[in-house]
Amino acid sequence: MRTWSLVAGGVLVGLVVRWAVSLNPYSGAAKPPMFGDYEAQRHWQEVTYSLPLQQWYFNTSDNDLNYWGLDYPPLTAYHSLLCAYVAKAINPEWVELHKSRGYESYAHKLFMRATVLVADLLIYLPAVVLYCLYLSDGSPRKKVSVLLCTLLYPGLILIDYGHFQYNGVSLGLALWAILALGLGWDALGSIFFCLALSYKQMELYHALPFFCYLLGKCFKQGSVGKGLFLLVRIGLAVLLTLALCWLPFLTDPSLAVQVLRRIFPVARGLFEDKVANAWCSLNVFIKIRSIMSSDSQVYLSLACTLFAVLPSSLRLLTKPTFWQFKLALVNSSLAFFLFSYQVHEKSILLASLPACLLLNDLPLIAIWLLQTSTFSMLPLFLKDDLWAPYCVTSVAFLYFSVYLLSPLKRCTEEELRMGAYRKILFCLPKLDLGCVVKWKFYISVLAMAALSVASVTMSPPPHLPDLFPVLISTFAFLHFLGTFLYFNIVQFSEPQRNKAQKKIN
Repeated sequence: MRTWSLVAGGVLVGLVVRWAVSLNPYSGAAKPPMFGDYEAQRHWQEVTYSLPLQQWYFNTSDNDLNYWGLDYPPLTAYHSLLCAYVAKAINPEWVELHKSRGYESYAHKLFMRATVLVADLLIYLPAVVLYCLYLSDGSPRKKVSVLLCTLLYPGLILIDYGHFQYNGVSLGLALWAILALGLGWDALGSIFFCLALSYKQMELYHALPFFCYLLGKCFKQGSVGKGLFLLVRIGLAVLLTLALCWLPFLTDPSLAVQVLRRIFPVARGLFEDKVANAWCSLNVFIKIRSIMSSDSQVYLSLACTLFAVLPSSLRLLTKPTFWQFKLALVNSSLAFFLFSYQVHEKSILLASLPACLLLNDLPLIAIWLLQTSTFSMLPLFLKDDLWAPYCVTSVAFLYFSVYLLSPLKRCTEEELRMGAYRKILFCLPKLDLGCVVKWKFYISVLAMAALSVASVTMSPPPHLPDLFPVLISTFAFLHFLGTFLYFNIVQFSEPQRNKAQKKIN
C-alpha cells in the first residue's frame, strides 16, 4: 500500500510539472504566417474533420499541403479527428475550414494543452508506472525513484507541453510494447509497436531491435514447433494490426502511395536546422550538400546508418535477452539519429526513451544522455521562449536523479561495465576509469550550463550569427557519438550481472 502511495505521489509531481510547463508559450505563438507546431496540430484537426479521408494527404484547394499538410501516418490523423470532434463540441470556430487558420485564444490553448495531458494519462504515464514497478530491480523506494526521474525527464515535457506535440503517444505505445515483451507477451508487444509505428514513422528508429529480438526468440525456440508457432503468431499480429490501421488507405493504391510520400519527405534534403547529428556537425567543415548530389546524400546516409546499426542488431539476434534488447534500443535509435536522412532535433526523444529504461542499470550514463538530449534542443526552446522552464526542469531533473539514484556513488569501472575499455586502453598508463568518467560528467554539465547562459546573454559576432546553435549541436553530437560507442561496447562486452533481473528469453 505504501508503494502505491509513493507511486501516486510521483505521478502527481509529474503531472504538476507538465501542467506548469504548459502555461508557458508554445511553438509559433502569434508568429504568422505559419505560426508553428501548435498550429500544425490544430490545422490537422481542421482538415481531418472537414475533409473526406481521401483528401487528407493530397494537395487540393481545401488542403494546401504547403501549410502544415499532414505528414504523419494514419493513426496520428485519427487522433487529430478525435480531438476535432471534441473541439467542435466546445467551439466550432476552432476547427472551421479555412477560417480557423492561425486561430489563437486562451481557451483554445487550454483545450490543446489538455489533449496532450489526457493522452499522457491514458497511454504514457501508465506504461512508465508499470514498467518501473514490474521490470525494474531493487526496493520499492528504488523503483519509485526511477519512476519519478523518468517522469521528470525535461526533454519530453518541454517538447510536448511547451513546444507542443504528442510524442507521449508514440513513445507511450512503444513503451507498452517493451513492457509486453519484458513480461513475455510477444504478440501483444508486436501489436503495440505496430500502433506506435502507425502513429509516428520515426518509431522506425526502434524497429530493428524489435525485429531482431523477436526473431531471435523464435530461432532460440526452434525452427519448427514452438519457434515456428511463435513466429506465425507474431506475424499475424503485425499484419492484422497494420491492416486495421491502414485499411481506409489501402482501398486505393494511389492513396497509400501518397501517404508514404508524405511521411518520408526525401525531397527536403539531408538536414534542415542545426541538429546534433553527424551531417550537421560535418557541414561545419565540409559543405556536404554542395559537393554531393541529392541521390548521393541519400545513399551515403543509408549506408552509414546501416553500418552503425547492424552490429548491435546482429548481436541481439544471436543473444535475444531483454538486457540486450534494451541496449539495442538505445544503440539503434542513436545510430538513426546520428546518421539517417532528414533528422529533426526532436528525434533525440527516440533515444531518450530507452535511456530512461537504463536509469536503474547504468544511472550515470543514462542521466548524462538525457541531460544532453535536453540541452541539444536549446535553440528550439529559445525560439519558443521556453528559457525559464528549460532551466527549471533541467536543474530539477539533474538534482533529483543524482540525489535519488546515486549515480556518482556507483561510478566505478565495475558499475559502469568498463571491463572492455581496460582491454582497449592496455597501452595507456593504468587509470581509474570510473574517476575519469565522473570528472568528464562534471565538466560536461558545467559546459552545458555555460553555453546555455551564453546563448541568452551574449550576442554572436556579426559574421557568425549561428555561432551558439552550431556550438550546441556540435557539443551534443560529440556526446551522442561517445554514448553510442559506449553502449555498443557494453552490449558486446558482457551480460547483465544482476541476477535479480527477470531473465526472459
